[in-house]
Amino acid sequence: MLTELCGRSRPRRVAQVVTRFMAGAGGVALYGAAALDPSANQVTVIAGSGNRLLDSARDAGFEVILVPELVSPISPREDFSALGTLTALLSEGKFDVVHTHSAKAGALGRVAAHRAGVPRIVHTFHGFPFHEFQSWPRRSAYVLCEQRLARITDFFFAVGTGVAVEAIRRGIADPARIRTIGPAIDFGIARVNPTSRQHARTSLGIGPNTPVVGTVGRLDYQKAPEHMIEALARLRDRETILVWIGGGPLAEDAVRWSARHGVADRVRLLGERANVPELLPAFDIFAMASRYEGLPCAVLEAQMCGLPVVATAVNGVSDVVVPGVTGLLVPPARPDLLARAIQHMLDKPDQTARMAELGRLQIGDRYVPATLGRVLEEAYGSEPVGTPSRAA
Repeated sequence: MLTELCGRSRPRRVAQVVTRFMAGAGGVALYGAAALDPSANQVTVIAGSGNRLLDSARDAGFEVILVPELVSPISPREDFSALGTLTALLSEGKFDVVHTHSAKAGALGRVAAHRAGVPRIVHTFHGFPFHEFQSWPRRSAYVLCEQRLARITDFFFAVGTGVAVEAIRRGIADPARIRTIGPAIDFGIARVNPTSRQHARTSLGIGPNTPVVGTVGRLDYQKAPEHMIEALARLRDRETILVWIGGGPLAEDAVRWSARHGVADRVRLLGERANVPELLPAFDIFAMASRYEGLPCAVLEAQMCGLPVVATAVNGVSDVVVPGVTGLLVPPARPDLLARAIQHMLDKPDQTARMAELGRLQIGDRYVPATLGRVLEEAYGSEPVGTPSRAA
């Protein structure tokens, strides 16, 4: 089949280019690449940084190349250096496909692939670098940049329906060359039951009757930890604690915000943990306060675990959190409404349990790695529906 599609007998060389190879974009890239036929595809991961997922990529037999100057914030000097390094790597590697993920790697990686003459350039929108909390000039500049990058992109993926709709509406993806996907998740996650709950709570030093609101994600502007902490402070139930799994640049600020709101003794910042699936059963409710998102893996994993979800109504989240059916949605930047939704779930355990069960049942096989692998094989091996102008 490979020979028929590509006219060659050697494996297809695929480069996955990601800014931060960690949960989210890194997870989608890893699970998707791992689901490809290894006899037909030779995968290289190129990342600016990462965590344990880099070791998982190596264990999967992928070549891993770090480009430290590939950083998330805008940095002209490092960005120029990263572009040069990526162009050289992609030229020397003679890749057949370059698949970029996230905003920075998506911009620099696609330009580098175009300069290197890579036959097929694919990009996944996990979310967008523009959002409603930016100034109009900055947001417009990001949109314009994505529109220009679309001209040198053969195929697009969007993680979540809301993300795909926004990409089409903004003119940053050709409607005939975009496919909506979901993130691939680990289906080995333990279900919430008395045993898993007790084990998780014991490991965290939390009593069996303490109400726990938990979340998983980076402590950064996107995830709005200050709104989550304020929501905790607004809860009527003063025994409830917040468990946040994940590190990030706002870790010290989160400690200060907790003290300012008088909830320092009710906030547990666990930092990065390798055993997240084992800790999820400790939660009573999974909550997400993000200002903007794609379709977070953490929400899907929480639903697989059997947890009820309260989240902000952003981008692709509504694909799985259906208001009043599989969870509750609130507007971003409204910690008062976030607190009200969390309190409602705490007060209505029977209704909350029904939403959690429906959330778990809806997932089906849409998010198994094999499903994502089949979609990638089609995009990498078939002729693109449309032809980009290839003019940057």
